[in-house]
Formats: sequence, structure tokens, C-alpha cells
Amino acid sequence: MANKPRSSEALKVVARCRPMSRKEEAAGYERILEMDVKLGQVTIRNPRASPGELPKTFTFDAVYDASSKQADLYDETVRPLIDSVLQGFNGTIFAYGQTGTGKTYTMQGAWAEPEKRGIIPISFEHIFTHISRSQNQQYLVRASYLEIYQEEIRDLLAKDQSKKLELKENPETGVYIKDLSSFVTKNVKEIEHVMNLGSQTRSVGSTNMNEYSSRSHAIFLITIECSETGLDGEEHIRVGKLNLVDLAGSERQSKMGAHGERPKEASKINLSLSALGNVISALVDGKSTHIPYRDSKLTRLLQDSLGGNAKTIMVATLGPASHSYDESLSTLRFANRAKNIKNKPRVNEDPKDTLLREFQEEIVRLKAQLEKRGMLGKKRRRSSRRKKAMDGESATENEGEDDNEDGLEKNMENYLKEQKERLEEEKAAIQDDHSLVSEEKQKLLEEKEKMIEDLRKEQEATELLATKYKAMESKLLIGGRNIMDHTNEQQKMLELKRQEIAEQKRREREMQQEMLLRDEETMELRETYTSLQQEVEIKTKKLKKLYAKLQAVKAEIQDQHDEYIRVRQDLEEAQNEQTRELKLKYLIIENFIPPEEKNKIMNRLYFDCEEDQWKFQPLVPAGGYKPQPHLAGSIAVHIDHFLNCWLTDSGSSCN
Repeated sequence: MANKPRSSEALKVVARCRPMSRKEEAAGYERILEMDVKLGQVTIRNPRASPGELPKTFTFDAVYDASSKQADLYDETVRPLIDSVLQGFNGTIFAYGQTGTGKTYTMQGAWAEPEKRGIIPISFEHIFTHISRSQNQQYLVRASYLEIYQEEIRDLLAKDQSKKLELKENPETGVYIKDLSSFVTKNVKEIEHVMNLGSQTRSVGSTNMNEYSSRSHAIFLITIECSETGLDGEEHIRVGKLNLVDLAGSERQSKMGAHGERPKEASKINLSLSALGNVISALVDGKSTHIPYRDSKLTRLLQDSLGGNAKTIMVATLGPASHSYDESLSTLRFANRAKNIKNKPRVNEDPKDTLLREFQEEIVRLKAQLEKRGMLGKKRRRSSRRKKAMDGESATENEGEDDNEDGLEKNMENYLKEQKERLEEEKAAIQDDHSLVSEEKQKLLEEKEKMIEDLRKEQEATELLATKYKAMESKLLIGGRNIMDHTNEQQKMLELKRQEIAEQKRREREMQQEMLLRDEETMELRETYTSLQQEVEIKTKKLKKLYAKLQAVKAEIQDQHDEYIRVRQDLEEAQNEQTRELKLKYLIIENFIPPEEKNKIMNRLYFDCEEDQWKFQPLVPAGGYKPQPHLAGSIAVHIDHFLNCWLTDSGSSCN
């Protein structure tokens, strides 16, 4: 695969705060978040703070308050990334935050209301609009949809929803999912249909925090392949992959008020999000020699997006109410660390495994077969006419025009020619027939002459009609083309203006942030004192300010320590739950499974390093495979599989 390397760029992080809910307002919770859109800053106030404790402020690439529109977020933050994907880069957009803060709304929105449509449906429109305006390029767009539910990968578009998919790794293409279904889509309607089908089977549930809480991490993957002729005259293919990720929300067991499967789901969700946090911390640290991507399937799938070759945007969603202080602060800290990650995006050019190239080769083969059978004429004329209308070529300026025109009347011309030749033959036969009397012969000849004249007039009328039809068709195509071109130009200009406005806002925000930093640094240099008393007063104020900052840092350290303790307690709780389950299964093994059956299955265990999991050796070894009994001692990590195997016909189903 030929790739064009680029310099590193930081992961883009934006924060978005939802409005206060009716439930929160009724309960009397106060607002603790302030969003400064111009400066790109979020200020959070501790509702339990002691007097004099300063609020905490975080700065991001952009900030969107409760009144922000979906289109604002897309045009300012997401649109440049989608444009990059269309150019052949990999891109990832993911929403992170506590459950109930608007992650799914940000990513998907309300499909039925145009103003409330989220990032995913707007990106569909963006992609296919770009394709429809492109010239001399061929595109192939594929869509896949998956979820990670309790650390198991499910294909949301597969017929068999119970099938668990496996992660694989390729040295050239990176991490991928084996047997993940992919659907070719030709327009917005088709890709929306694929999205809706997958959404119907996604795992959701109700908790105290959210009535329709996502219980899994969902990833909608769009692969865009583009083929165009390069300066060397050869066909070149670029492949851009877009990951649209809707993460399940982080949640505290004490607040969710859930029972049954919900605590187990929450435990798995928090573990995977904890692994994501560990990966981000290791990437930002700079001292870590090992990045723990393999700690969860989520981090393995996002490996290219975090410190890899993709352009990445993180949307941190926040709740404004005081009861969400701990979770909102944790999200802000997480996002603040993430913005220090550096990726090295590159264009994926001429990869070996493109489906578009396979399609092109298949089309050429089918065309050759059709031409051999003489069945392609009409089809080629139609496609030629359509291509001319799209490329803006006049019907009188192309080499293939004669073909196109002749095709409209070719059958009629052949018919008229055959009829004329037949009449001429009949006329000659009458003249050579000596059995006819001269009067009869003359009468028949006059009839044939009249028929020939009628045939000639019919041919002229047909030609005149065809000429008029072609002229009308030519005008219609030109007129339609001009109108469409004018509309497209207006839309392009409108989009360019939006991009300019978004870029201007971004530059203004960066300049204001830079000015604030410089003002603090140069304050002392600009200050002059008229007396010692004034100098004492000003420096006393500075001392108090620095002392307040010191206290804020100490409070931050204490908060970090408290957060660490809470996370540790959650992990210990999850570990205790898993330990209880493991002891139960050990008890079942020791008391209900015969030792000889247990030994048989344990001797068949081996560890697959490529897939990073335990597997069973087939009952009939292939190719002289040697078991690895020294690994059997770690049976605990695969105890579920072990039990299932024995309970289903003593392991005979685990080939």
C-alpha cells in the first residue's frame, strides 16, 4: 500500500453541554457549568466547595452550550474531517460522557426533524452530495454496523445476531473484524436504511439516569473508495474509512438504580472505558513504553484513531446539573488528557484489497461478453448520453455523438432500406415477367413506384422527426445541466461561506486564548509603580492570587485522589463479582464434572497469540499439531467455554 506520510496533528476535542432536564429542574438541582463559546472554555463549580474555592476551568478546541444547534457542531468541527475522509484519510468521531448527557443525540439526533439530525445523518448527506458533484471519478461506498456488548462483538446487520465476531490483525491494514458484513450503498436513502436496520437490534435499556440508555458501544463504519486517473495516465484508488462511534455512557452503580443484567452491563462498560482512559494516559505520558490497546476490544478497534494514522474528533458531552458534578468533572479531565494525543494521518492510496478495483475489472469482463453477443449498443448509448449530461458536454462536440444519434433511428433506417430493396427487386421481377400484358405490367409498375415514393417520404419524415427529437433532447440536456450547475454552484458557494465562517471563528478563538496567555506573561513587564506603597499593594494582590492558585492545585490533587479511590472501588467491585462467578464455576467443575472429562478438555486447551484468547485443539489434530499442556493451568480465563463444552456432549461440540 502506498501511503503519503504527514506531520503529526493533535486529536481535536470539543465539549458540549445539554440543557437542564425537567426532572432536574423539578428536583431543584442548580447549574454548575458555564460554557464560554468564544474562548472555548468550560468552567465547572463544585456545589460542595468550601468558601473561597475557585471553580475549575478547562480549554478545548471548541465549546457548544445548551443553545447550540446540530448544524453548528457539524459545520465548525466535523465537516473538515469528512472532507479529509473523501480525500483518502481515515477518520474517527466519537462521543464520550456520562449516560444521559446526549451522546446518542449528538451522533444520531432526531432523524425526522432536519434541524435536529445528528452527525451521522448529516455526514451521509455530505458524502453523497460530494460524490454527485465530482467529475471524472468513480466511487464505491460501503457501510458496516457493529456493537461491543459485554466485551463481545456483534454484527448488527447480520441475520444471526447470536454469532460473536473475532478481532484479527493485518500488518498492512491493521486491526479488522473477521466476517463483518458490509453493504454497498448508492445514495443517502440506502445508507440510512442500513443504519436503521442496525439500530433496531442495538442493545438499549432503562436506568435511573436515562430511559433509553445505550448498553453497548456502537460503531458505524463507512468505507469510501475513489478511483481517478492520475497525471501518469494510470488509475489510482484512494480509500478513506470513517468510524462513527457512539460509546455507552460511564455510570456509577449507586446512581443507576438498575437490577438484573444492568449492573453486569455497567461493569463491562466501565471496564472498557477505564481501558480507554489508560490508553489515553499512556499516550499522553510520553514515558510509557507499552500502550495497553489489548486491554479491551474497544481500544483495539480504536487503535488507529488514538495515536495512529487517523484524524480523530472527540465530543465530550456534559450534564449541567449539580448532581452530576463528579461525572462531569471526570469527563472534563478525560477530555483534557485526550487533547494532548498526537496522530499521524496519511492518505491510503492504491491499497491492494479495494473492492472498487474488483468491481471495475468485473465490469470490463462483462462488457466484453456483452459486446461479443451484440447486446451492448443500446446500453452504451444510454450511459454515454448520461455521462455527457453530467460532464457538461454538448451533444454536437463529441466523437461518440454519431453513435448516439444513429442509435435513435438505426432500426428504422435498416427497416426502410430492406423495404426499398425488396420493392426494387419486385419492380425488376415485374419488368422481366413476359407473361403479363403491357397494361397490367404498367399498372403494377406504377403501384410499385408509388410505394417507393411513399417509402421515401416516410424516410424523410422519420429523419426530420429524429432530427427534431435530437435537437429537443440536446436542448433539454443543456438546459437541465445549466440549471443543475447553477444550483450546485450556489450550494458550493454556501458551503464555502460556512467553512470560512467556521474557520474564522476557530482563528478568533485561538487568538483570544493566546492573548489571555500573553497578557498573564507580560503583565509584570508592563506595570510601573509610582510609590512603594502601590508596589506593595499590587504585589500583595498577586501573592493572594498565586496563593489561590496553589490552593486550587492542592484541591485538584485531592480531587484526583478521590477520583482514583472511586475508580479503584468500582474496579474492586467488578473484580469481586467476577471472583464470585469464578468460584461458583470452579465449584461446579469439582463436584459435577468427572476428573477424566476435565483432563481431556484441559489437555485440548491452547493459547492463540494472534487472537489473544484461549482455544480448544480439535478432537482430530490437523497437520501433526502438538498440544501445549503447560498453558492449561490458566483454565480460569476460559472457564465459560470449558463449561459449555462439557455440558454439550462432553466437549464434542468444541472443535
